[in-house]
Amino acid sequence: MRILLTGASGFLGSNIVGRLLESGHEIIGLDDFSTGDKENLLPHLSNKLFTIINYDVRKPYFAKVDAILNFACPASPKQYQADPVKTIETNFLGMINLLKLAHETGAIIIQASTSEVYGDPAESPQKESYWGNVNPIGIRSCYDEGKRAAETLCFDYKRQFGVDARVIRIFNTYGPNMSIDDGRVVSNFIVQALRNQPLTIYGDGSQTRSFCYVSDLVEGIYQLLIHKNSVETPINLGNTTEFTMLDLAKKIIDATGSTSQISFNELPLDDPIQRRPDIQLANKILKWSPKIDLDQGIDLSIEYFKTKLTNA
Repeated sequence: MRILLTGASGFLGSNIVGRLLESGHEIIGLDDFSTGDKENLLPHLSNKLFTIINYDVRKPYFAKVDAILNFACPASPKQYQADPVKTIETNFLGMINLLKLAHETGAIIIQASTSEVYGDPAESPQKESYWGNVNPIGIRSCYDEGKRAAETLCFDYKRQFGVDARVIRIFNTYGPNMSIDDGRVVSNFIVQALRNQPLTIYGDGSQTRSFCYVSDLVEGIYQLLIHKNSVETPINLGNTTEFTMLDLAKKIIDATGSTSQISFNELPLDDPIQRRPDIQLANKILKWSPKIDLDQGIDLSIEYFKTKLTNA
């Protein structure tokens, strides 16, 4: 396939580039490099099947493609809250522009949505049928509501114009190609531990997340891309094993052999207390489930960040 991938230099986008090229697909990558890292793409720049273009998806783009993968939005609260207006514009205007392209070209389009559409959930695990508990005017809403609006657009284009729009809801993911200052908890803890700095926990550490290693997530995305039939519901992708922030911090201190202590800080506004996916639909429709457990994934991530910090 000839594939348009937005957010190509980001954490997830760059890992997807590798998976698509391994399977022989041609990729046009778009990125405005506001939060992505060009170094993530260095292994692929010599590949004739890959082109990277500096571009802002808030502007319309045209190319004849078979599929569109939209990953053009920062996913870390630190990054998306830095310019909240741009964040919601990227989610909404970018989605409109890419859906119009899908309609014009007949391309499959996959939207990278998020577990954040569930907000601070009142039920667990979160099924795709759960409507969520989101604060529409909070400091996280530029991302949460931006992604919810993008999902709405996908299903409206599907119903009104017959566009083959497919939506994935991504739960906490970690691994190589995260930036040192990414701001998400796994990268924060590993970098702090390797530097023997205090590990920063917000709240009392009892809030939970479920962590999916990036190669598992990318495989789920790929299975959705090559799925032969239209998919009529969003699909959760994530690991179902739940850990508290305190559990995670202790695991990373042990795995790095760090002398770091744990520092407790005030919990940010609207920070979810619990997050765990129900992945029965991914199991059924995509025959997908994650393979790499947290201990193995942490070890792999530590090696990546050791190299990253050495070369910084």
